[in-house]
Parts: sequence; structure tokens; C-alpha cells
Amino acid sequence: MTDASDLKILADLNRNYVRSVDEADVRWFDAHLADDFHNTNPDGTLLDRAQFLAQIGRGSAVKNIREHDVRIRLLGDFAIIHARTTYTKPDGSAGAGRYTDDWQRRAEGWRCVSAHVGRS
Repeated sequence: MTDASDLKILADLNRNYVRSVDEADVRWFDAHLADDFHNTNPDGTLLDRAQFLAQIGRGSAVKNIREHDVRIRLLGDFAIIHARTTYTKPDGSAGAGRYTDDWQRRAEGWRCVSAHVGRS
């Protein structure tokens, strides 16, 4: 694969990751998270894959999540994605944050191995 095609795949995975959080799409995450995936929530809690899927299934408290200023760093069979987010808080006010997702190319394709979310 070329770097350009990997970057296109990763950009698509990133868009769908954010969409899937917004839409509580557990099926998408089940297909794209590594078995050893871990997520750090904005409150500092660390979730394993099963806990994260359960959290996604309950739906996000924030809505209309959008990604901005996406930076994909391709490091061979590993990629780091940094981005800024905007969203609507439960009280209707605007919110913003950042995330970093780590992806690894495995036999079955690119899989997200970890994520870290921060909100302001």
C-alpha cells in the first residue's frame, strides 16, 4: 500500500469513528477496534474494549460532534491521529475538545488500539 492510500483509509476511519460516537454505532466500533483497545475518557477513566462498547451503546451526552484540524501521522504500520472537536453540550451550549487515536495495521486491516479524549 502507498502512504497516500493509507492516509485516505485512515481519514475515512477517523470520520467514521467520530460519526459512530455521535450516532452510538456500536457495530462500527466492534468491527474496527483492536481486541486490546483502551480508551481514556475526558474524566480520566480508562476503559477496555468491552467497557467502551457499552459506553458507546448508551449514547454520548454531547451531540453533533464534528472533527476539525485533523492531523494524521503515518509511521509505517502505526498511525497517530490528532484532531480538535466541536459539539453541543447537554445544556445546548457549544463545547470543544481534542482527541488522539492510535491505529495499527494488523492482518485484518487498520484497527484502533487506543484513544484519548479531552473536553473543555
